[in-house]
Amino acid sequence: MKTIISIDKINQLTKNDFISIFGNIFEKTKWIADSAYRLKPYKNSKELLKTMMKIYENSTKQDYLKIFNSHPELVVERNLTKDSKSEQNNSNLNQCNDEEFNEFQILNSKYKKKFGFPFIIAVKGKNKGKILYNFRKRIKNEINLEFKEAKEQVKKIAHSRLNKIID
Repeated sequence: MKTIISIDKINQLTKNDFISIFGNIFEKTKWIADSAYRLKPYKNSKELLKTMMKIYENSTKQDYLKIFNSHPELVVERNLTKDSKSEQNNSNLNQCNDEEFNEFQILNSKYKKKFGFPFIIAVKGKNKGKILYNFRKRIKNEINLEFKEAKEQVKKIAHSRLNKIID
């Protein structure tokens, strides 16, 4: 379901409403929405998107790790945000057979132990097979490459979520 809000309406939102709408663009990371709120008004939706991405890209390594660790483990996590649940369900991750579930469980555990944050992938447009393929491949990466990849995947997720909200 796409909720389209005009830039004029966005510029008129209260701080609480703005954070309520945009606080999960970056998974459970309301401080980015709070920072973006303080930079209103926006000329258009592209400026809002660019601003939120710039706030994210200027984060510290510790902030990136907090953002990464706000993301759920794929398939096995039960306490999902509405956005994550929808995204995972659209990729049929809620319909894993026992073998797939067990593989996700093992990969999640090994990945988090190796990198210190959960596996992050923009699942939109991907099925379970493609996601598992990427998981198996990326778990072999070295930390700097995977950190960079996780940053990019978070941006893709944020782009997708933001485009569901704004026109």
